[in-house]
Amino acid sequence: MRQVLDTDGSRPPLGRRLAAHTAVAAARLLARLPPRRIRAVLRVAHRGAAPADYARALRARQDVTAVSTLCSGRYCLQRSLATALLCRLGGAWPTWCTGVRTSPFAAHAWVEAEGRPVGEPEDTATYRTLLTVPPR
Repeated sequence: MRQVLDTDGSRPPLGRRLAAHTAVAAARLLARLPPRRIRAVLRVAHRGAAPADYARALRARQDVTAVSTLCSGRYCLQRSLATALLCRLGGAWPTWCTGVRTSPFAAHAWVEAEGRPVGEPEDTATYRTLLTVPPR
């Protein structure tokens, strides 16, 4: 079993771990849908949520990557969906984004808060955004 640690090296509370597992499971199902359906589901999910601040979105991303080896690796779609859903469980919503770049070709999904990508490498700026679900 994987050891789940908080940013300060301590084990996060059980409630946060359970919420992260729930978000990861829901994201796994959502990631199998076509982009049009994903966007439709996320538009319903974000209703009534306040915009997520950067710190909250980063903590959600860290919790998601701590409980899921898939999300901590290459599976950016599932990671971004789980991060957004975990924020929503806490009453907030980041901007969920997907995009592509051409040289070299790659697709990527991520979340943004306060106008910047959350926990992403600097090359995320090289992606042309195709779909977003921002907070209202």
